[in-house]
Amino acid sequence: MQARIELMSRVTLQTIADRVGVSRMTVSNAFSRPDQLSPELRQRILSAADDLGYVGPDPAARALARGRTGAVGILLTDSLRDAFTDEVATTFLGAIADELEPSGLALTLLASGRGDIVPARDVPMDGAFVYSCDTRSPGVEWLRRRKLPLVYVDHAPVDDAPSVNIDDRSGARAAAEHLVELGHRRVGIITASFAGPHGLVTNPVSTGDGHVTTQRMLGWLDGLDADGIRPVVMQLPTDDEHLAYDAARSLLDTVEPPTALLCFSDLLATGALRAADQLGLNVPGDVSIVGFDDSTLAARTRPPLTTVRQDVAAKGRIATSMLTALIEQTRAGATTQAEHVVLPTTLVVRDSTARPRAVE
Repeated sequence: MQARIELMSRVTLQTIADRVGVSRMTVSNAFSRPDQLSPELRQRILSAADDLGYVGPDPAARALARGRTGAVGILLTDSLRDAFTDEVATTFLGAIADELEPSGLALTLLASGRGDIVPARDVPMDGAFVYSCDTRSPGVEWLRRRKLPLVYVDHAPVDDAPSVNIDDRSGARAAAEHLVELGHRRVGIITASFAGPHGLVTNPVSTGDGHVTTQRMLGWLDGLDADGIRPVVMQLPTDDEHLAYDAARSLLDTVEPPTALLCFSDLLATGALRAADQLGLNVPGDVSIVGFDDSTLAARTRPPLTTVRQDVAAKGRIATSMLTALIEQTRAGATTQAEHVVLPTTLVVRDSTARPRAVE
């Protein structure tokens, strides 16, 4: 057994070449350029490699020789856990994975980094997505300093890199106008803010906030300001259902509660629905609630949620197509022009909104 382990540790491309009776380059092509060999010859080489216990060329050495890593990164501001638990994020990542599969590129999740641990600086990759990141994230600066091909998603566009966004402002405005048309005049907003302050705020538009947060807030205010409505705004540090539950309770359990709530996401709207139920309020009879995203969660709530639909999968596919093309263009030394795509949104009216009792 020990001899077998020692033999495996010494197996090289030349070992396999000697076994099969071909050149070392032919063996190398069997792993990295299979189209250069006949199927029969490649199978003979792979069978010999398997018999000898050879697992393939060292990935690090192969990446160095090729000048490419075979992987792209995606920089996230929040905890990597959110990439597996947030439905919008998982849909987006799934679309990227599907689109990357034919290219053979792997996807690496990158946290923003803490202290000496900075994945955006240290992890090998051929390019990266910058996904809904805090503008103050050091990870963004490191990716730019490395001069990697980048595509920005749900992020303020920059002049020298392509980007994909949805029309957050238009979607939020449509949601607010829907409530105004129903007759609501006391409106609350529950949103998530990178920069803070958190809790009740009087100046909800912060220059330090992320692109999506800012655009949705501007859209809500566009729809409400036209009728002179001043909303009460609750800003949360993150997109969290439990925090939204607490925020909604504090807004609704007052002498003159809002008759409608606009929420940053369907997830926050779910927390608001739960708070209304705990307070014995009927939705939409006592309070109307609107979400954003039209995730599968929106149709499963009781009542089904009025929300703003965005095509998350299309966003992922377009961003991936942009990044893979940019990587190839960069390798070829071609001059590229940054394209900025804005995808439309659609208001989806379901059963969580109605006219307030006072104007029925």
